[in-house]
Amino acid sequence: MRRLLATLAVLATLSPALALSPDELLKDPALESRARAISAELRCLVCQNQSIDDSDAPLAKDLRTLVREQLVQGRSDEEIMAFVVARYGEYVLLKPRLTGETLLLWGTPFAVLLIAGVAMMLRRRRVETAPEAPLSEEERKAFDRAME
Repeated sequence: MRRLLATLAVLATLSPALALSPDELLKDPALESRARAISAELRCLVCQNQSIDDSDAPLAKDLRTLVREQLVQGRSDEEIMAFVVARYGEYVLLKPRLTGETLLLWGTPFAVLLIAGVAMMLRRRRVETAPEAPLSEEERKAFDRAME
């Protein structure tokens, strides 16, 4: 059983490496390292929440090849990212940039937390400041009888 679990653990850690086929690897280790870093930031448009580095979808392979071709041509990481974004849109980025278009996307969680916090404070204040009504004569007599 332990051997099976150990094998599964090793396979799970190798899964990103299995997505990359040997024919895609660049001979220059520095360029390959840059290619892997860029690929880790790009979303697989088929798998959605998986990077192209981790995906084995044909489109992800095409994007990995495109990134490597651009690197071999001498383009910088920023130029490659700009090229891919121009071609596929901001959605291709796993971490969207903070721009005017994505401000709502980045700000919504904070706005929801702020609104919820204010609502809780107002509700607590309303509950704490509610005046207690004095006991009526009947309630006082019933209280006195219960206490005897």
